[in-house]
Amino acid sequence: MLTSKQRAKLKSIAASTETILQVGKGGIGEQLIKQVDDALTAREIIKLRVLETAPEEPGPLAQELAEATQSEVVQVIGRRMILYRKNQKKPILLLD
Repeated sequence: MLTSKQRAKLKSIAASTETILQVGKGGIGEQLIKQVDDALTAREIIKLRVLETAPEEPGPLAQELAEATQSEVVQVIGRRMILYRKNQKKPILLLD
């Protein structure tokens, strides 16, 4: 669970981060989960965009992706979501 200070720091980091993945009309499938998992391992924090054609709203999709990848939802703004998962072997971001 993230503290409010950690969440604020992650939000500021994500502000300058590019959106790297999109959730489209297919919703969340095995391929997207694998891509998100790989991206979280490599970067720890990622930004995704939910297209208008997606079957669900961004909030529930963010929660579903977070559960599937054992990550945390940092923020959902409009159609964008930010996910975070600490890399246990080689941490990149120092939050403490």
